Amino acid sequence: MQHTISQHPAITPALLQHSYTYEAYLDLVNRLLEEGETTGTNHSEAMLDYTRLNVQRMKRVSQTVSLTPETIQAMQNITRKSVWLVLAEAWCGDVAINLPVIAYMAAQNPDAIQLRIVLRDENPVIMDDFLTNGARSIPKLIWLEAHTLTVWTSWGPRPHVAQQMVVAHKQNPTEPYGEFVKKLMLWYARDKGNSIQEEISKLAADWAAM
Repeated sequence: MQHTISQHPAITPALLQHSYTYEAYLDLVNRLLEEGETTGTNHSEAMLDYTRLNVQRMKRVSQTVSLTPETIQAMQNITRKSVWLVLAEAWCGDVAINLPVIAYMAAQNPDAIQLRIVLRDENPVIMDDFLTNGARSIPKLIWLEAHTLTVWTSWGPRPHVAQQMVVAHKQNPTEPYGEFVKKLMLWYARDKGNSIQEEISKLAADWAAM
Protein backbone atom coordinates (compact mmCIF):
# COMPACT_ATOMS: atom_id res chain seq x y z
CA MET A 1 0.00 0.00 0.00
CA GLN A 2 1.26 3.45 -0.94
CA HIS A 3 1.14 6.22 1.63
CA THR A 4 1.76 9.93 1.11
CA ILE A 5 4.01 11.61 3.65
CA SER A 6 3.42 15.33 4.06
CA GLN A 7 3.02 18.17 6.53
CA HIS A 8 -0.32 19.89 7.05
CA PRO A 9 -0.08 23.53 8.15
CA ALA A 10 -3.17 23.30 10.35
CA ILE A 11 -2.04 20.19 12.23
CA THR A 12 0.15 21.68 14.93
CA PRO A 13 1.10 21.05 18.56
CA ALA A 14 -1.38 23.78 19.50
CA LEU A 15 -4.18 21.91 17.74
CA LEU A 16 -3.37 18.72 19.63
CA GLN A 17 -3.17 20.63 22.88
CA HIS A 18 -6.77 21.75 22.40
CA SER A 19 -8.03 18.41 21.10
CA TYR A 20 -9.94 15.77 23.07
CA THR A 21 -9.08 12.39 24.44
CA TYR A 22 -11.80 9.82 23.87
CA GLU A 23 -12.96 10.20 27.46
CA ALA A 24 -13.01 13.99 27.18
CA TYR A 25 -14.97 13.74 23.93
CA LEU A 26 -17.62 11.58 25.63
CA ASP A 27 -17.80 14.08 28.50
CA LEU A 28 -18.21 16.93 26.01
CA VAL A 29 -21.08 15.21 24.22
CA ASN A 30 -22.90 14.41 27.45
CA ARG A 31 -22.42 17.94 28.80
CA LEU A 32 -23.72 19.51 25.62
CA LEU A 33 -26.80 17.28 25.69
CA GLU A 34 -27.50 18.36 29.27
CA GLU A 35 -27.41 21.95 27.98
CA GLY A 36 -29.75 21.15 25.09
CA GLU A 37 -27.01 21.30 22.49
CA THR A 38 -24.79 19.08 20.37
CA THR A 39 -21.49 19.67 18.61
CA GLY A 40 -21.51 22.05 15.65
CA THR A 41 -23.90 24.95 15.16
CA ASN A 42 -27.16 23.12 14.41
CA HIS A 43 -28.88 22.43 17.72
CA SER A 44 -32.27 21.47 16.30
CA GLU A 45 -34.34 18.80 18.00
CA ALA A 46 -33.54 16.42 15.14
CA MET A 47 -29.79 16.85 15.68
CA LEU A 48 -30.25 16.40 19.42
CA ASP A 49 -32.20 13.19 18.76
CA TYR A 50 -29.37 11.92 16.55
CA THR A 51 -26.87 12.75 19.28
CA ARG A 52 -28.87 11.00 22.00
CA LEU A 53 -29.15 7.93 19.79
CA ASN A 54 -25.42 8.04 19.12
CA VAL A 55 -24.60 8.16 22.82
CA GLN A 56 -26.49 4.88 23.17
CA ARG A 57 -24.74 3.48 20.10
CA MET A 58 -21.32 4.34 21.51
CA LYS A 59 -22.19 2.70 24.81
CA ARG A 60 -23.41 -0.43 23.06
CA VAL A 61 -20.35 -0.69 20.82
CA SER A 62 -18.01 -0.09 23.76
CA GLN A 63 -19.70 -2.86 25.73
CA THR A 64 -19.90 -5.41 22.94
CA VAL A 65 -16.89 -4.93 20.65
CA SER A 66 -14.27 -7.65 20.86
CA LEU A 67 -10.85 -7.17 19.34
CA THR A 68 -9.42 -10.16 17.51
CA PRO A 69 -6.06 -11.57 18.62
CA GLU A 70 -4.68 -10.40 15.26
CA THR A 71 -5.82 -6.85 15.92
CA ILE A 72 -4.34 -6.78 19.40
CA GLN A 73 -1.05 -8.11 18.08
CA ALA A 74 -1.01 -5.57 15.24
CA MET A 75 -1.46 -2.72 17.71
CA GLN A 76 1.16 -4.08 20.08
CA ASN A 77 3.64 -4.47 17.23
CA ILE A 78 3.72 -0.70 16.77
CA THR A 79 6.87 0.79 18.23
CA ARG A 80 7.16 4.09 16.30
CA LYS A 81 5.06 6.65 18.12
CA SER A 82 2.03 7.89 16.24
CA VAL A 83 -0.93 10.18 16.72
CA TRP A 84 -4.35 9.13 15.51
CA LEU A 85 -6.14 12.42 14.88
CA VAL A 86 -9.85 11.81 14.32
CA LEU A 87 -12.30 14.33 12.90
CA ALA A 88 -15.71 13.72 14.46
CA GLU A 89 -19.11 15.18 15.38
CA ALA A 90 -21.55 13.94 18.00
CA TRP A 91 -24.56 13.80 15.65
CA CYS A 92 -22.86 11.49 13.10
CA GLY A 93 -23.92 7.85 13.18
CA ASP A 94 -20.75 6.56 11.53
CA VAL A 95 -18.69 8.29 14.22
CA ALA A 96 -20.76 6.65 16.94
CA ILE A 97 -20.19 3.19 15.47
CA ASN A 98 -16.52 3.47 14.50
CA LEU A 99 -14.93 5.79 17.06
CA PRO A 100 -15.33 3.41 20.05
CA VAL A 101 -13.56 0.67 18.07
CA ILE A 102 -10.76 3.07 17.11
CA ALA A 103 -10.40 4.06 20.76
CA TYR A 104 -10.28 0.43 21.89
CA MET A 105 -7.58 -0.35 19.33
CA ALA A 106 -5.50 2.65 20.35
CA ALA A 107 -5.80 1.65 24.00
CA GLN A 108 -3.96 -1.62 23.27
CA ASN A 109 -0.70 0.32 22.92
CA PRO A 110 -0.95 3.74 24.60
CA ASP A 111 2.83 4.16 24.62
CA ALA A 112 2.89 4.20 20.81
CA ILE A 113 -0.61 5.38 19.83
CA GLN A 114 -2.02 8.70 21.00
CA LEU A 115 -5.68 9.15 20.09
CA ARG A 116 -6.85 12.75 19.76
CA ILE A 117 -10.23 13.97 18.56
CA VAL A 118 -11.17 17.30 16.98
CA LEU A 119 -14.51 18.51 15.70
CA ARG A 120 -15.01 18.56 11.95
CA ASP A 121 -16.90 21.83 11.75
CA GLU A 122 -14.29 23.65 13.84
CA ASN A 123 -11.50 22.50 11.52
CA PRO A 124 -12.65 22.98 7.90
CA VAL A 125 -9.10 23.63 6.67
CA ILE A 126 -8.09 20.14 7.76
CA MET A 127 -11.35 18.46 6.76
CA ASP A 128 -11.26 19.87 3.25
CA ASP A 129 -7.92 18.20 2.61
CA PHE A 130 -9.35 14.79 3.58
CA LEU A 131 -12.61 14.69 1.66
CA THR A 132 -14.26 11.46 0.54
CA ASN A 133 -15.63 11.76 -2.99
CA GLY A 134 -15.83 15.51 -2.43
CA ALA A 135 -17.78 15.21 0.83
CA ARG A 136 -16.82 16.07 4.41
CA SER A 137 -17.49 12.51 5.55
CA ILE A 138 -16.54 11.47 9.07
CA PRO A 139 -15.02 9.90 11.05
CA LYS A 140 -11.71 10.55 9.36
CA LEU A 141 -8.65 9.12 11.08
CA ILE A 142 -5.45 10.96 10.12
CA TRP A 143 -2.35 8.94 11.03
CA LEU A 144 0.52 11.20 12.11
CA GLU A 145 4.14 10.63 13.02
CA ALA A 146 4.16 11.75 16.63
CA HIS A 147 7.34 13.84 16.76
CA THR A 148 6.94 15.79 13.51
CA LEU A 149 3.14 15.56 13.08
CA THR A 150 3.79 14.45 9.53
CA VAL A 151 0.70 13.03 7.84
CA TRP A 152 1.40 9.42 6.92
CA THR A 153 -2.00 8.15 5.81
CA SER A 154 -5.70 8.37 6.61
CA TRP A 155 -8.67 6.07 7.08
CA GLY A 156 -12.39 6.63 6.92
CA PRO A 157 -15.13 7.48 7.05
CA ARG A 158 -16.24 3.85 7.24
CA PRO A 159 -15.05 0.34 6.31
CA HIS A 160 -14.76 -0.43 2.60
CA VAL A 161 -17.90 -2.56 2.32
CA ALA A 162 -20.00 0.03 4.15
CA GLN A 163 -18.55 2.78 1.97
CA GLN A 164 -19.52 0.83 -1.15
CA MET A 165 -23.07 0.61 0.19
CA VAL A 166 -23.19 4.38 0.71
CA VAL A 167 -21.80 5.13 -2.75
CA ALA A 168 -24.26 2.73 -4.39
CA HIS A 169 -27.19 4.35 -2.60
CA LYS A 170 -26.11 7.85 -3.60
CA GLN A 171 -25.75 6.79 -7.22
CA ASN A 172 -29.05 4.93 -7.32
CA PRO A 173 -31.31 5.69 -4.33
CA THR A 174 -33.91 2.96 -4.69
CA GLU A 175 -35.29 3.46 -1.18
CA PRO A 176 -35.80 6.35 1.27
CA TYR A 177 -32.63 7.45 3.05
CA GLY A 178 -34.01 6.43 6.42
CA GLU A 179 -34.53 2.86 5.22
CA PHE A 180 -31.02 2.78 3.80
CA VAL A 181 -29.57 3.94 7.11
CA LYS A 182 -31.34 1.04 8.83
CA LYS A 183 -29.66 -1.37 6.40
CA LEU A 184 -26.29 0.26 6.99
CA MET A 185 -26.66 0.00 10.76
CA LEU A 186 -27.69 -3.65 10.37
CA TRP A 187 -24.50 -4.25 8.39
CA TYR A 188 -22.48 -2.64 11.18
CA ALA A 189 -24.22 -4.81 13.78
CA ARG A 190 -23.50 -8.01 11.86
CA ASP A 191 -19.92 -6.98 11.12
CA LYS A 192 -19.23 -6.48 14.86
CA GLY A 193 -16.31 -4.15 14.19
CA ASN A 194 -14.30 -6.77 12.34
CA SER A 195 -13.88 -4.82 9.09
CA ILE A 196 -12.51 -1.68 10.69
CA GLN A 197 -10.15 -3.84 12.74
CA GLU A 198 -8.83 -5.55 9.62
CA GLU A 199 -8.36 -2.31 7.70
CA ILE A 200 -6.59 -0.40 10.46
CA SER A 201 -4.52 -3.46 11.36
CA LYS A 202 -3.22 -3.50 7.78
CA LEU A 203 -2.21 0.13 8.16
CA ALA A 204 -0.53 -0.72 11.45
CA ALA A 205 1.47 -3.48 9.77
CA ASP A 206 2.64 -1.06 7.07
CA TRP A 207 3.57 1.50 9.73
CA ALA A 208 5.47 -1.06 11.81
CA ALA A 209 7.38 -2.22 8.73
CA MET A 210 8.73 1.23 7.91
